[in-house]
Amino acid sequence: MTQLNSQHLRQYPNKPKQVYLFGTCLVDSFFPDSGMDAITLLEQQGIEVLFPQGQSCCGQPAYNSGYQDEAKAVALAQVRQFPLDIPIVVISGSCGGMMRHHYLELLDDVPEISAFCERIFEFTEFLIHALHLKLTDQGQPERVALHTSCAARREMGVHITGNQLLAQLDNVELITHDYESECCGFGGTFSVKHGDISAAMVADKTKHLLNADVVQYVSADHGCMMNINGALAYQKQSLRGEHIASYLLRRTQADKAAK
Repeated sequence: MTQLNSQHLRQYPNKPKQVYLFGTCLVDSFFPDSGMDAITLLEQQGIEVLFPQGQSCCGQPAYNSGYQDEAKAVALAQVRQFPLDIPIVVISGSCGGMMRHHYLELLDDVPEISAFCERIFEFTEFLIHALHLKLTDQGQPERVALHTSCAARREMGVHITGNQLLAQLDNVELITHDYESECCGFGGTFSVKHGDISAAMVADKTKHLLNADVVQYVSADHGCMMNINGALAYQKQSLRGEHIASYLLRRTQADKAAK
C-alpha cells in the first residue's frame, strides 16, 4: 500500500482545543507572513495555536542528501519540541511528508516515534478533514492555478485537499494548467546539484502557468514558490504565487479581499 493510499485510511481527530504549528525553516527565513496567516485561520476556528520557539528544519535536506546521522539529529530535536499529545499542523506538504512518513524509518529506535508521526497533519488536510472548514468568499472573480510539490502531492495528497478548499470560493475559477502534476525542479539540494536540469524544469513550469492566463497561482509549499517566483522574476513576468494559507485568509476577509 502506498503512503498516500494509507493516509486516506487514517483517523482524523475531532476539532481540538489546541494544536502545534510547525512553521518550517523556509517560513521562518523567507515567508513569515504565511505562517502568521495560517495561525490566524486556525485561531478563527477557536483553536489555540502553540508555536515552540526551538523548532527549526525538519531534516529533509540532510536526509535527501544521504546524511543520515545529521538528519536523525535534526529530526530528534524536532520531536522533542512537541511533547503534548495534540495535533502538529505543518504548513508545508513536503515537510509534512518527511515528518509523517520518513521519521518512522529515520528514528525507528525512538519508542514514541510512531505516536509522534500520527500527530502530523499537513495544513490543508487538517482544515478539510479535522476542522471541516467552510469558507465564504469575499473577493472579486478571478482565475487562479494550483501548484503542488511532487513530494507533497504523492505523500500528503495536497492536490486533493487544496482543490477542495479552493472549490469553496464562489468567485474563484480554478484553472488546471498543462502538466500540472509535474515537478517545478526545486527539490531542495537537487536545484543546486543539478542546476541545468532544475532550470529547464522550472522554465517548463512557468511557461505552463503563464499560458493558463491566471492572475496568480496558489501553493502549499514554500520551496516551490521560492523557485517558481524566482524564475518568473528573472523572466520579468508579473505572475506570482501565494501560499494557500494567505490566499484563503485574504479571500475570506472583506477588508483584505477588497484590496
